[in-house]
Amino acid sequence: MTRRRRAVPPGSAGARRAAPLPAVILGSGIWHLLRGRRGLRLSRGEIGETPFGPSRPIFSTVLPGGRRVLLMTRHGEAGYDVGAWSVNYRANLWALKDRGADLVLSTSACGGIDPRLSVGTFVVPHDLLDKTTRRAKTFFEGAGLGIVRHGQPFCPALRAALAEGLAAVGVRHRLGGVYVCTDGPRLETPAEICSYAREGATIVGMTVAPEFALSRELELCYATLSWVVNLAEGVVPRPYRPDLLFEGMATEEELAEGDRAAARLPEVLAAALDRLSSDRACDCRRAMEHYKQRGDIGEDFRTWVKRT
Repeated sequence: MTRRRRAVPPGSAGARRAAPLPAVILGSGIWHLLRGRRGLRLSRGEIGETPFGPSRPIFSTVLPGGRRVLLMTRHGEAGYDVGAWSVNYRANLWALKDRGADLVLSTSACGGIDPRLSVGTFVVPHDLLDKTTRRAKTFFEGAGLGIVRHGQPFCPALRAALAEGLAAVGVRHRLGGVYVCTDGPRLETPAEICSYAREGATIVGMTVAPEFALSRELELCYATLSWVVNLAEGVVPRPYRPDLLFEGMATEEELAEGDRAAARLPEVLAAALDRLSSDRACDCRRAMEHYKQRGDIGEDFRTWVKRT
């Protein structure tokens, strides 16, 4: 069940008192794994009303270990109802910030470009290639804001917490990698994958951009935890199989291995958040500081965008 929740008016008491919370944005399939866990209670979902339209429903729950988090699905609670190319990334992140989120951990299934990455391996990427072309990539269209550094596209403190969480749970993983984000809905050609590999990409997906950049504009710490569900087109020869996911880019055994990895995600996320300090050392929460110092914007992010 969901209900609509209007954004808190700028300068209101509610805007000042929102307690910081971690938020988790879930990729396809993970929602059902979470809902199936015993003892996990979800609040009624609230759709945030934002300057960019309605967000996906926001739920809250308590993970193993006692950490309360906000949850959101990119693609829908029933299935893959909203394609990565159609997600309202701006509304989603704005609504999470409005609910009190100060960090975002995202999960994303991906294809392996590096042939040494086996299906079921978790990857914590450190860099990104944005190949998307049709998505709204800033909150500040028509304004002179949003020119911020991305020397570290993913928050180093969140990446370190994910690394510790993966090690604690004991799952197969790789620390570091370059995520290349494509538009979709079509999958990539072998020549494109070969080109991305030459550019340094190690995994490919459709969801992390512009999510990473929009998070930085809102001074949200952001990192993604990816897991390999298939090898990318052309990495290994695979026959066409209309009866399998992605028409046979992964075998039945690999699909099962990817599912087993996904089933460990709740444990990994809980372990990572348990190891995350509120005074984490990163610059994400100061990304818009130079605009504040110049007097272009104030402290309340809700005033940064002119409403029509």
